[in-house]
Order: sequence, then structure tokens, then C-alpha cells
Amino acid sequence: MSLSGAGVSQECIDTFNDMKKKHNLSYLIFKIEGDSKVNIEHKGEKGASYEEFTSKFPEKEPRYGVFDFEFNLDDGRPQSKLVFFYWGPDSAAIRPKMIYSSGKEAIKNKLTGLSKEVQANDRSELDKETIVSELKKGK
Repeated sequence: MSLSGAGVSQECIDTFNDMKKKHNLSYLIFKIEGDSKVNIEHKGEKGASYEEFTSKFPEKEPRYGVFDFEFNLDDGRPQSKLVFFYWGPDSAAIRPKMIYSSGKEAIKNKLTGLSKEVQANDRSELDKETIVSELKKGK
């Protein structure tokens, strides 16, 4: 079963929009409940680390996430970019990975204002320095 746009809870959309406008959270982790409804599983308070965010991704289950990266450009100007993550670990069962993969565009379409997407199948693909470097380059 794939998600339609209706599969994303209003709480997900509202909380993301607050995060985008107010920068009041560092991250959100989303979980598909019952094969059809996306809900918030974890919220990271302002100042929560990227390491805390990535530690919330389960070893054997897919998830979606958004992290608010704050960094300085090479000229010192501060930046903040919202990055969408699709976590689909190789160790996850096929059915959940298919459900998350098919629902990815639906949730991304509801979360407007994302700067980048990261798809990771193992923890090595979650390297913070690589992501920040790409954000600085506008990738």
C-alpha cells in the first residue's frame, strides 16, 4: 500500500512548518503507522545534536527525518537549511522499505521548504561533514 498526500498527519505538517519558521526544533523523525499514516515519532528540542538525531534511526526499520542544519558559510555568514532524510537500512525487511520508498514523495510534497534530500542505507551515508559540505556548495 502506498501513501497518498492524505497519509501525512496534519500534526506532521504543522510541526514542520513551525520548525521551518521558528527554528524551535532541531529535528523530526517520522514513522509510518499501520502501513498508511505518517506520524511524528521523535522531536529534537532546539540545540539537539545531529548525532542524537541519527541515533534515533532504528537499525532494522526505515524512517523519514528532517534535520535543521545550522552552519557558517566560508565567508562567516550563518545559514540554516532543512534536510530531508530517507533512512532505509539494508537490514530492514522488504515490505517496510517498499512502503517507505513509495510514500517518500507524498511526505516531501507536504513538507515544503526542504533544501536537500539524503537517502541512506547504512550509517556511513549519514556523515555530517559531507552533508554540510554539500549544503555549502548548494548541492
